Amino acid sequence: MKATIWHNPNCSKSRLALETLQARDGVEVEVIQYLKNPPTREKLAQLYRDAGMAARDGLRTTGTDAKERGLTERDDDTVLDAMVADPRLIERPLVETDKGVRLCRPPEKIEEIL
Repeated sequence: MKATIWHNPNCSKSRLALETLQARDGVEVEVIQYLKNPPTREKLAQLYRDAGMAARDGLRTTGTDAKERGLTERDDDTVLDAMVADPRLIERPLVETDKGVRLCRPPEKIEEIL
């Protein structure tokens, strides 16, 4: 099974999700440091759609100015545009496998797609 993690190595939840993936036999892990290589708007929209969540639900509010900018109340198109312009607004870690996508907060959510 292939798993792609949209990862921030400075985040403990992201590191834990990566460790979980790497510890699994038969899982080929692709690590994308999204702050260095941000997803396209189309990819980000697809990830949230496949996770069954609104883009606003994947908005990082801690340590960002998302609330001050009113992004928590905005539509998905506006939120996606903001995330693409400033990837720090993307909550992490997002993990994608053939079984789906999850925002792995808490990291145990990763089990749903392994």
